[in-house]
Amino acid sequence: MTKSVALFVTCLVDMMRPRIGFAAIRALEAAGCEVVVPEGQTCCGQPALNSGDRDHAMALAKQTIAALEPYEAVVVPSGSCAGTIRCHYPEIFEHDPLWLARAQAVAGKTFEVMAYLDEVLGWKPEGVRVDARATYHDSCSGLRELGIKAQPRRLLKAIDGLSFAPLQGEETCCGFGGTFCVKYPAISNAIVGEKADAIDATGADLLLAGDLGCLMNMAGKLNRKGSKVRAYHAIELIAGMADGPAIGEEA
Repeated sequence: MTKSVALFVTCLVDMMRPRIGFAAIRALEAAGCEVVVPEGQTCCGQPALNSGDRDHAMALAKQTIAALEPYEAVVVPSGSCAGTIRCHYPEIFEHDPLWLARAQAVAGKTFEVMAYLDEVLGWKPEGVRVDARATYHDSCSGLRELGIKAQPRRLLKAIDGLSFAPLQGEETCCGFGGTFCVKYPAISNAIVGEKADAIDATGADLLLAGDLGCLMNMAGKLNRKGSKVRAYHAIELIAGMADGPAIGEEA
């Protein structure tokens, strides 16, 4: 049975790496989904919410809920944005019964893309080959709010030729933290410096993760220190799209 799925693209993917969105569509379609990208979507409101601007966060949440309500499921290539919709939308409308019910309904059908492919659909990539050694960083929101850990690894292990190197501190923050890296740049830089050293120490060819913000932060630091490790969103490999430029490389 074909499932109707709304893809919530996210701001960073839309502006910085649309390839991740196309990879999510390719994988979902391969898994038997009919994918729609609702035109009414913009930002989920996470930056405003994290900065304490609840009024604008609520306005963006209402817009997002209205755009996503008609669909059977909502899939997001980002643990942090999916976590905002699933965990925080019901919180910000706790004193508004009408919008609380709508927020809960959308939250209950929203999934991070790799969790949806693995847990809900039970799908595995077929005919995909990547001859490389990879290491994986667990992004904070996906890991702690949504329990995203085993799901991407199960999908990635189905890829022929791909091997894995353990990353020391794989569950430790990379220092991005959304607006954190803007508010506290020195602390952020120190954290990502330690993370980049740990990534280099694995001897891996590829750095994989499930959130573009984290990947941009780590890829930038790796590049500045002269590392040869190349960064990709895990869904790009899963969808068979590892043949393009890595994050931060020229197309």
